[in-house]
Amino acid sequence: MNAERSTTRGVAHYPGSTAPAPARVRVLFLFGLVALLAACGGSDNVRSTKPSAARASMPRTWPVVTPDDPARANSVLIRAIGLVGTPYRYGGNTPEGGFDCSGLVNYVFRDMANVALPRTSRDLASQGPRIQPERLAAADLVFFANGGTVTHVGIYVGEGRFVHAPSTGGTVRLDHLDGPYWVSHYAGARRVLR
Repeated sequence: MNAERSTTRGVAHYPGSTAPAPARVRVLFLFGLVALLAACGGSDNVRSTKPSAARASMPRTWPVVTPDDPARANSVLIRAIGLVGTPYRYGGNTPEGGFDCSGLVNYVFRDMANVALPRTSRDLASQGPRIQPERLAAADLVFFANGGTVTHVGIYVGEGRFVHAPSTGGTVRLDHLDGPYWVSHYAGARRVLR
């Protein structure tokens, strides 16, 4: 029984999965939740007026890339999506107290993957190998910059979407990398789960 559980646990999200039907139902439910959140509150309400070369480098369709460690990536993905709606708080790093962007990343990776990461978005931007946009996989970190300095980080969840804690007065939410603000401030991605 334990061997069966460990071979199917957490991989239902990825193509070719042999997970039992209940796991597939959970994953379908989560993807439905992602779609609903995107429709209800996942749009960008911050706009940039300056054009960006980053838009040209972003894929119009987002390929499905299997993470290096699908089970751990799936755990990170599910936990991050589960925190959507948690209030933003500068310096926050718990669901009870709220999150800022790097606090959210630190909490999720420590809680679900036992990975200790630096505390600031700028320091996180030097962790792990760089990932091109067309090679993004679930649980990769995506970064955004102002004036060449990384100021924001989120967790990629697939299909061009990421979970992040965007700003004072807001909540943890799901946004799209192709959104006008995010594409014009995109500063790259890193893979910390290997």
